Amino acid sequence: MTLGILGGGQLGRMLGFAALRMGLDVRFLVNEPSDSVACFADVTVADWNDPDVLRAFADGCDAVTVESEWAPADRLAEAAPGVAVWPSPETLHLVQNKGRQREAFAHLPQPEYVWARTYDEAEAALETLGLPLVAKRLEGSYDGYGNATVREADALRAAWDALATDDGLLLEAFVPFEAEAAVIVCRGDGDGVVYPMLFTEQRDHRCHAVAVPSGFSASVEQKAREVAMACATALGVRGLLAVELFVTSDGEVLVNEVAPRPHNSGHLTIEACVTSQFENHARAVLGLPLGASDLRVPAAAMVNVFGHTDGPIRLDSLPSALEPLGPTIHLYGKRTSRPRRKLGHVTATAAAAAEAYATASEAAARLRL
Repeated sequence: MTLGILGGGQLGRMLGFAALRMGLDVRFLVNEPSDSVACFADVTVADWNDPDVLRAFADGCDAVTVESEWAPADRLAEAAPGVAVWPSPETLHLVQNKGRQREAFAHLPQPEYVWARTYDEAEAALETLGLPLVAKRLEGSYDGYGNATVREADALRAAWDALATDDGLLLEAFVPFEAEAAVIVCRGDGDGVVYPMLFTEQRDHRCHAVAVPSGFSASVEQKAREVAMACATALGVRGLLAVELFVTSDGEVLVNEVAPRPHNSGHLTIEACVTSQFENHARAVLGLPLGASDLRVPAAAMVNVFGHTDGPIRLDSLPSALEPLGPTIHLYGKRTSRPRRKLGHVTATAAAAAEAYATASEAAARLRL
């Protein structure tokens, strides 16, 4: 069986590794050369908006998936209508726009919001939502990019000018959450699995670390797992859906954002779970039975590794990072570093989440790439 992947960053790299381990063939189509998948034999670098390129790439694939919700799945589906594309273009259409996301989740717990099509509507939303509020670009925002917290009425104009598109701007009531969390679900051909709830630590609007068990009560975890699967159902997802959540002090769970693909919060599933998020995504899109999502260790934690300086990647610090017993280092094959660029992650398993976090943090801190 052959799995096609549109995109060639670290998510595609780890998905490809999982597929190869199962004996599957993997091919990539990337718009420009990518260091992360240069280690794979079948990588096509070409204009992925060209129907002829897409048709040639899809020929022989049993299914095609996307590394990012911005990959041209709709164009591939048009160019090669006989090839299964998951997530479907319909699912991606809903996810690509944060306003459409909110409307799809109208029956689910989420922050109060206004999709302001005009600046006048945005000003009126101040009365509805109050201050502070969060302004989000409708398309293309991620990892904190494309978002702004509006704390004073006078700051609304600057947020609108910076973030609004032709379709307007999404404005959300600020949620005084107690913690952030994530739940990953995977839906296949008539079946579905839900991974354990994950505690996520954000720094500078980016995921810094993830731990499991989450530390939340059993009732909160059950509620979060049910909400996550309801999100996947609402979007018609096949494959993975990562659901980022706010958890309030009174135990409420609110949907923040979603991603229909492998997700940074789920990287620890490689070491922590019976079946990793990457393997289950490959299984789902190819119509294979899903694997168990249960933990196979008492606890695990993942810490991201970011660049600190501009320049070529150097591995001088790798021996030091490998000294502590226990952590597993995943580097993404990138050749150059820049501040805040995601270069890898470290996962550790242990008897308790705090112990795993400390071990992973120590190893990640030693990596100066």
